Amino acid sequence: MLILHMTEQKRAEQMILEHEMKLRQILDFMPLCAAILGPSEEGIYANRALLEFFGLRLEEWKNQEPRARFYPGDLEQIQWGPDGGPPDQYQARILRQDGKYRWFLVRNNALRDDKGQIIGWFVFGSDIEDRKQYEQLHPELTHASRVSTMGEMVASITHELAQPIQITTAHAKASLRWLQHDPPDVNEARKGTEKIIEAGALASEIINRLRSLYKKAPLDLELLSINEVIAEMARMMGDKAREHGILIRTYLTDKLPKTVADRVQLQQVLMNLMLNGLEAMEGTGGVLTAKSRLDEDGDIQISIHDTGPGLPLGSASRIFDPFFTTKPQGSGMGLAISKSIVESQDGKIWVDDGGGRGTTFHFTLPAVRTESTRTINVL
Repeated sequence: MLILHMTEQKRAEQMILEHEMKLRQILDFMPLCAAILGPSEEGIYANRALLEFFGLRLEEWKNQEPRARFYPGDLEQIQWGPDGGPPDQYQARILRQDGKYRWFLVRNNALRDDKGQIIGWFVFGSDIEDRKQYEQLHPELTHASRVSTMGEMVASITHELAQPIQITTAHAKASLRWLQHDPPDVNEARKGTEKIIEAGALASEIINRLRSLYKKAPLDLELLSINEVIAEMARMMGDKAREHGILIRTYLTDKLPKTVADRVQLQQVLMNLMLNGLEAMEGTGGVLTAKSRLDEDGDIQISIHDTGPGLPLGSASRIFDPFFTTKPQGSGMGLAISKSIVESQDGKIWVDDGGGRGTTFHFTLPAVRTESTRTINVL
């Protein structure tokens, strides 16, 4: 029995290691500079684009002071956090291997443990030198260029990729905790590793979708059961919800017509809306509810409701605007991306503020082809 447990533990640890390698491969294919830093900003991993920019090998980069290649004085102009940590986004000049400085838009995504403590950083950088030069030549267009396509692309990639990676991290830690039990709970660890694989596959697909934007590739449309996608995402969010004492419930209308849509993009929308709801209830617990039904126009309507404190006064009209956020650590891109995805697939998205009794996001999709309601307790 002990030998069996040890074998299962090694297998689970190997799966986690393989998944970590896959995530690194994904980062290597990104068109942006990307790095993973430790809690004190020590170098852990840099992707191919970043190493080529610096002209360094990975070990050489790790041995460098992270801020050593910034233009003197640029970092002093940045408003750092009270703990000395980096802001979510800033611009600075960085020294390239040929001795020339280039302007970069840098975004930081904090990685946190289950107690909210920072355990590392995902850092993404986009070269905006050409944009800066253009702004200097045409100062009247400076404001407009701040929300240019590339800026939104950088924010989109960092936001969308960080979410499945954070879910992966949570499942990896949970799996290791199960394996450290005496005796190890191999079944629970196996479930965790399965969820790690799901989240990793989603991260990989997100990168593929974002890379396809450069080629203007069409959507990957298919005939979908929205109920299946909702249940799939509710299961993926299970561990994160349990950590915060939150119950996930789904009320899915039977015999709901199918829709023609891009599965990965729908997963992104549901992940954004569900994570927003979970974050609104952190520290207090509550219930996250996902519903599906046919509306009066014959479209499929999906609703995500949380029992949190609701939206800040006056924010509902701006909640889908790019870079607008009500969260201290928010990027302001999740809901903007969701709106873009839903509308690109001929749907609508809106929000109902419960006035202190939670928030409900709704979106619709066209039905292809109806209906009692069943209740599923996912957790």
